Amino acid sequence: MQYDDRDLRKLQLLELRILKEIDRVCRELGITYFLDSGSVLGALRHGGFIPWDDDIDLGMPRADYDRFVAEAPAFLGEEYVVSTPETNPHQAALFGKVWLRGTRFATEETIEAGFDQGIFVDLLPYDALSSDPATAAKQRRDCRFWQSVSYLSHAKSIVVPHKGALGAIERAACGAAHLAARGLYSEKIVSHFNKAATCGNDPSLASDDLVVMAYATYEPYARSMMLPTSTVTFEGCEFPAPADPEAFLRQLYGEWQKLPPVEARRNHAPVELDFGPYA
Repeated sequence: MQYDDRDLRKLQLLELRILKEIDRVCRELGITYFLDSGSVLGALRHGGFIPWDDDIDLGMPRADYDRFVAEAPAFLGEEYVVSTPETNPHQAALFGKVWLRGTRFATEETIEAGFDQGIFVDLLPYDALSSDPATAAKQRRDCRFWQSVSYLSHAKSIVVPHKGALGAIERAACGAAHLAARGLYSEKIVSHFNKAATCGNDPSLASDDLVVMAYATYEPYARSMMLPTSTVTFEGCEFPAPADPEAFLRQLYGEWQKLPPVEARRNHAPVELDFGPYA
Protein backbone atom coordinates (compact mmCIF):
# COMPACT_ATOMS: atom_id res chain seq x y z
CA MET A 1 0.00 0.00 0.00
CA GLN A 2 0.93 3.65 -0.27
CA TYR A 3 0.12 6.08 2.52
CA ASP A 4 -2.05 9.08 2.05
CA ASP A 5 -0.81 12.05 4.05
CA ARG A 6 -3.54 11.76 6.68
CA ASP A 7 -2.88 8.08 7.44
CA LEU A 8 0.88 8.59 7.57
CA ARG A 9 0.51 11.42 10.06
CA LYS A 10 -1.95 9.41 12.15
CA LEU A 11 0.56 6.55 12.21
CA GLN A 12 3.39 8.87 13.25
CA LEU A 13 1.34 10.32 16.09
CA LEU A 14 0.45 6.86 17.41
CA GLU A 15 4.14 5.93 17.34
CA LEU A 16 4.86 9.16 19.22
CA ARG A 17 2.28 8.04 21.80
CA ILE A 18 4.19 4.77 22.25
CA LEU A 19 7.49 6.66 22.51
CA LYS A 20 6.12 8.89 25.26
CA GLU A 21 5.01 5.84 27.24
CA ILE A 22 8.40 4.18 26.80
CA ASP A 23 10.05 7.40 27.96
CA ARG A 24 7.80 7.54 31.04
CA VAL A 25 8.57 3.94 31.99
CA CYS A 26 12.30 4.33 31.40
CA ARG A 27 12.37 7.39 33.66
CA GLU A 28 10.45 5.55 36.37
CA LEU A 29 12.76 2.52 36.19
CA GLY A 30 16.00 4.44 35.65
CA ILE A 31 16.60 2.76 32.27
CA THR A 32 18.93 4.41 29.75
CA TYR A 33 17.69 4.69 26.16
CA PHE A 34 18.14 7.06 23.22
CA LEU A 35 16.61 7.88 19.86
CA ASP A 36 18.41 5.90 17.18
CA SER A 37 18.99 5.90 13.41
CA GLY A 38 16.38 7.81 11.40
CA SER A 39 14.72 9.11 14.55
CA VAL A 40 17.90 11.02 15.42
CA LEU A 41 18.12 12.24 11.83
CA GLY A 42 14.50 13.39 11.96
CA ALA A 43 15.02 15.21 15.26
CA LEU A 44 18.06 17.16 14.07
CA ARG A 45 17.06 17.81 10.46
CA HIS A 46 13.26 18.14 10.77
CA GLY A 47 12.52 18.63 14.46
CA GLY A 48 10.55 15.35 14.48
CA PHE A 49 9.70 12.64 12.01
CA ILE A 50 11.35 12.65 8.63
CA PRO A 51 8.25 13.74 6.67
CA TRP A 52 7.97 10.51 4.65
CA ASP A 53 9.16 8.17 7.41
CA ASP A 54 6.90 5.79 9.30
CA ASP A 55 8.84 4.36 12.23
CA ILE A 56 10.72 5.16 15.44
CA ASP A 57 13.95 3.45 16.43
CA LEU A 58 15.32 3.44 19.99
CA GLY A 59 18.66 2.14 21.26
CA MET A 60 19.45 0.75 24.70
CA PRO A 61 22.65 -0.61 26.23
CA ARG A 62 22.18 -4.37 26.64
CA ALA A 63 21.73 -4.33 30.42
CA ASP A 64 19.04 -1.64 30.12
CA TYR A 65 17.39 -3.50 27.24
CA ASP A 66 17.20 -6.68 29.32
CA ARG A 67 15.70 -4.77 32.25
CA PHE A 68 13.14 -3.08 30.00
CA VAL A 69 12.01 -6.37 28.47
CA ALA A 70 11.67 -7.92 31.93
CA GLU A 71 10.14 -5.03 33.88
CA ALA A 72 8.42 -2.63 31.47
CA PRO A 73 5.33 -4.74 30.63
CA ALA A 74 3.99 -4.30 34.18
CA PHE A 75 4.46 -0.52 33.93
CA LEU A 76 3.08 -0.12 30.39
CA GLY A 77 -0.16 -1.92 31.13
CA GLU A 78 -2.57 -3.88 28.95
CA GLU A 79 -2.67 -1.28 26.16
CA TYR A 80 0.85 -2.24 25.07
CA VAL A 81 2.65 -5.40 23.97
CA VAL A 82 6.40 -5.91 24.48
CA SER A 83 7.49 -8.48 21.90
CA THR A 84 10.89 -10.16 21.57
CA PRO A 85 12.10 -13.16 19.56
CA GLU A 86 12.42 -15.03 22.86
CA THR A 87 8.73 -14.56 23.67
CA ASN A 88 7.27 -14.66 20.14
CA PRO A 89 8.53 -17.48 17.87
CA HIS A 90 6.93 -15.79 14.84
CA GLN A 91 9.12 -12.67 15.19
CA ALA A 92 12.00 -12.62 12.71
CA ALA A 93 13.62 -9.41 13.95
CA LEU A 94 16.13 -10.26 16.67
CA PHE A 95 15.35 -7.22 18.81
CA GLY A 96 12.43 -5.87 20.80
CA LYS A 97 9.25 -4.14 19.72
CA VAL A 98 6.58 -2.27 21.66
CA TRP A 99 3.21 -2.01 19.95
CA LEU A 100 -0.34 -0.90 20.59
CA ARG A 101 -2.69 -3.78 21.25
CA GLY A 102 -5.67 -3.87 18.87
CA THR A 103 -3.81 -2.26 15.95
CA ARG A 104 -2.27 -3.98 12.92
CA PHE A 105 0.81 -3.17 10.83
CA ALA A 106 1.28 -6.12 8.47
CA THR A 107 3.84 -6.58 5.72
CA GLU A 108 4.10 -9.50 3.30
CA GLU A 109 6.88 -10.85 5.52
CA THR A 110 4.96 -10.64 8.80
CA ILE A 111 1.84 -12.19 7.27
CA GLU A 112 3.83 -15.11 5.88
CA ALA A 113 5.57 -15.59 9.24
CA GLY A 114 2.28 -15.51 11.16
CA PHE A 115 3.55 -12.49 13.10
CA ASP A 116 0.52 -10.44 14.21
CA GLN A 117 2.29 -7.12 14.65
CA GLY A 118 0.64 -3.92 15.79
CA ILE A 119 1.73 -0.32 15.25
CA PHE A 120 5.13 -0.36 16.89
CA VAL A 121 8.39 1.22 18.03
CA ASP A 122 11.65 -0.74 17.65
CA LEU A 123 14.05 -1.34 20.59
CA LEU A 124 17.63 -2.06 19.50
CA PRO A 125 20.08 -3.45 22.08
CA TYR A 126 23.65 -2.15 21.98
CA ASP A 127 26.47 -4.50 22.94
CA ALA A 128 30.19 -4.07 23.53
CA LEU A 129 32.44 -4.95 20.63
CA SER A 130 35.23 -7.32 21.59
CA SER A 131 38.65 -5.69 21.94
CA ASP A 132 40.24 -8.58 20.04
CA PRO A 133 40.06 -7.71 16.31
CA ALA A 134 39.54 -11.30 15.15
CA THR A 135 36.84 -11.91 17.75
CA ALA A 136 35.17 -8.58 16.90
CA ALA A 137 35.12 -9.41 13.19
CA LYS A 138 33.57 -12.81 13.91
CA GLN A 139 31.11 -11.23 16.34
CA ARG A 140 29.78 -8.86 13.68
CA ARG A 141 29.85 -11.51 10.95
CA ASP A 142 27.93 -14.02 13.07
CA CYS A 143 25.30 -11.45 14.02
CA ARG A 144 24.68 -10.56 10.38
CA PHE A 145 24.49 -14.24 9.50
CA TRP A 146 22.02 -15.27 12.19
CA GLN A 147 19.78 -12.23 11.64
CA SER A 148 19.66 -13.09 7.92
CA VAL A 149 18.88 -16.72 8.74
CA SER A 150 16.08 -15.57 11.04
CA TYR A 151 14.45 -13.46 8.32
CA LEU A 152 14.83 -16.24 5.76
CA SER A 153 13.47 -18.92 8.07
CA HIS A 154 10.32 -16.93 8.82
CA ALA A 155 9.40 -15.82 5.30
CA LYS A 156 10.53 -16.16 1.70
CA SER A 157 9.09 -12.73 0.78
CA ILE A 158 12.26 -10.84 1.72
CA VAL A 159 12.83 -7.30 0.47
CA VAL A 160 15.88 -7.48 -1.82
CA PRO A 161 18.22 -4.57 -2.62
CA HIS A 162 17.84 -4.62 -6.42
CA LYS A 163 15.11 -4.55 -9.06
CA GLY A 164 14.85 -6.09 -12.52
CA ALA A 165 16.70 -9.26 -13.46
CA LEU A 166 19.15 -9.00 -10.58
CA GLY A 167 16.29 -8.56 -8.14
CA ALA A 168 14.56 -11.63 -9.60
CA ILE A 169 17.72 -13.65 -9.03
CA GLU A 170 17.97 -12.36 -5.46
CA ARG A 171 14.34 -13.25 -4.77
CA ALA A 172 14.83 -16.74 -6.18
CA ALA A 173 17.92 -17.20 -4.02
CA CYS A 174 15.98 -16.04 -0.97
CA GLY A 175 13.23 -18.55 -1.75
CA ALA A 176 15.78 -21.37 -1.89
CA ALA A 177 17.48 -20.15 1.28
CA HIS A 178 14.08 -19.98 3.00
CA LEU A 179 13.55 -23.68 2.43
CA ALA A 180 16.98 -24.44 3.87
CA ALA A 181 16.56 -22.12 6.87
CA ARG A 182 13.12 -23.48 7.78
CA GLY A 183 14.79 -26.57 9.17
CA LEU A 184 16.29 -24.56 12.01
CA TYR A 185 14.23 -23.97 15.14
CA SER A 186 13.75 -20.29 15.96
CA GLU A 187 15.06 -20.89 19.49
CA LYS A 188 18.34 -22.12 18.04
CA ILE A 189 18.67 -19.06 15.79
CA VAL A 190 17.97 -16.69 18.67
CA SER A 191 20.44 -18.39 20.99
CA HIS A 192 23.20 -18.34 18.36
CA PHE A 193 22.56 -14.66 17.65
CA ASN A 194 22.52 -13.69 21.32
CA LYS A 195 25.72 -15.63 21.99
CA ALA A 196 27.47 -13.70 19.20
CA ALA A 197 25.95 -10.34 20.14
CA THR A 198 26.91 -10.50 23.79
CA CYS A 199 30.32 -12.17 23.55
CA GLY A 200 32.09 -8.81 23.96
CA ASN A 201 30.18 -7.83 27.09
CA ASP A 202 32.72 -9.59 29.30
CA PRO A 203 34.69 -6.65 30.80
CA SER A 204 37.95 -8.45 30.02
CA LEU A 205 37.06 -8.53 26.30
CA ALA A 206 35.18 -5.27 25.80
CA SER A 207 36.70 -2.41 23.87
CA ASP A 208 35.85 1.27 24.17
CA ASP A 209 33.31 0.84 21.38
CA LEU A 210 29.68 -0.17 21.35
CA VAL A 211 28.22 -2.09 18.44
CA VAL A 212 24.54 -2.24 17.69
CA MET A 213 23.93 -5.94 17.39
CA ALA A 214 20.32 -5.81 16.27
CA TYR A 215 20.61 -3.36 13.40
CA ALA A 216 21.42 -4.07 9.77
CA THR A 217 24.91 -2.55 9.65
CA TYR A 218 26.34 -3.76 13.00
CA GLU A 219 28.68 -0.78 12.87
CA PRO A 220 30.78 0.06 15.94
CA TYR A 221 30.37 3.45 17.59
CA ALA A 222 32.68 5.02 20.14
CA ARG A 223 31.18 4.70 23.60
CA SER A 224 31.79 8.42 24.19
CA MET A 225 29.71 9.17 21.07
CA MET A 226 26.72 7.36 22.53
CA LEU A 227 26.84 7.83 26.31
CA PRO A 228 25.95 9.64 28.47
CA THR A 229 22.91 10.66 26.49
CA SER A 230 22.16 14.18 25.29
CA THR A 231 18.71 15.71 24.75
CA VAL A 232 17.04 16.60 21.44
CA THR A 233 13.62 17.93 20.48
CA PHE A 234 11.38 15.52 18.59
CA GLU A 235 7.83 16.56 17.70
CA GLY A 236 7.87 19.32 20.30
CA CYS A 237 9.04 17.05 23.15
CA GLU A 238 12.49 16.42 24.60
CA PHE A 239 13.92 12.91 24.39
CA PRO A 240 17.35 11.31 24.98
CA ALA A 241 19.73 11.01 22.03
CA PRO A 242 23.34 9.85 21.55
CA ALA A 243 25.89 11.96 23.42
CA ASP A 244 27.13 13.48 20.14
CA PRO A 245 24.17 13.13 17.76
CA GLU A 246 25.81 15.02 14.89
CA ALA A 247 28.90 12.78 14.97
CA PHE A 248 26.59 9.76 15.13
CA LEU A 249 24.71 10.95 12.05
CA ARG A 250 27.90 11.69 10.14
CA GLN A 251 29.14 8.16 10.78
CA LEU A 252 25.79 6.58 9.91
CA TYR A 253 24.64 8.72 6.98
CA GLY A 254 27.54 10.92 5.86
CA GLU A 255 26.06 14.25 4.64
CA TRP A 256 23.02 13.91 6.84
CA GLN A 257 21.79 17.50 6.40
CA LYS A 258 21.23 16.94 2.67
CA LEU A 259 17.78 15.76 1.61
CA PRO A 260 17.78 12.62 -0.55
CA PRO A 261 16.21 12.78 -4.02
CA VAL A 262 12.49 12.08 -4.10
CA GLU A 263 12.94 8.65 -5.67
CA ALA A 264 15.17 7.60 -2.76
CA ARG A 265 12.71 8.59 -0.03
CA ARG A 266 11.54 5.22 1.24
CA ASN A 267 9.51 3.96 4.17
CA HIS A 268 8.07 0.66 5.40
CA ALA A 269 4.50 1.00 4.12
CA PRO A 270 2.59 -2.18 5.08
CA VAL A 271 0.09 -4.14 3.01
CA GLU A 272 -2.42 -3.90 5.88
CA LEU A 273 -2.77 -1.00 8.33
CA ASP A 274 -5.50 -0.95 10.97
CA PHE A 275 -5.64 1.77 13.62
CA GLY A 276 -8.13 -0.28 15.64
CA PRO A 277 -9.56 1.66 18.58
CA TYR A 278 -7.34 4.64 17.68
CA ALA A 279 -8.93 5.24 14.26
